[in-house]
Amino acid sequence: MTTFRRQSREEGHTRKFLVVIDDTPECERAVYYASRRAERTGGKLTMLYVINPSEFQHWIGVETIMRAEAEHEARSVLGDYAEQLRETVGIEPEAVIREGGRAEQVRKLIEEDKDIAILVLAAGTGSEGPGPLVTEIAARGSADFPVPITIVPGNLSDEDISALS
Repeated sequence: MTTFRRQSREEGHTRKFLVVIDDTPECERAVYYASRRAERTGGKLTMLYVINPSEFQHWIGVETIMRAEAEHEARSVLGDYAEQLRETVGIEPEAVIREGGRAEQVRKLIEEDKDIAILVLAAGTGSEGPGPLVTEIAARGSADFPVPITIVPGNLSDEDISALS
């Protein structure tokens, strides 16, 4: 029998739902589902925005400006989601910005924050497949992934998600 290392009900610990913020259309579905689950279970929501460092492979001056712009964009996007969640769901999400590969940074954050109990991703609805992060994490490394992964169909409505969560 497998023993799970995450004991979210221990005193002083609150179960966190982790969602990765990006510019895909389905990202909003993952955020909505995770926020509803957090609200209904007394948990918290952590939003992770990962900046890709390969975008900064330029001269030093240009790299510094591009990095600053990427961080500003990350803060802006996370702020917009946080404001929307405060208004619609009534929760205060935690915002985390990291730089690196997305799958790698997701794993690192989960290892560092023992309260993260579930990773919520949304599958793309296009003909390209479920999306690169879903493919990379769920398909390739799910057997040894440190927490359960919930994959939300990207075509679900708010009403569908509310009924499921």
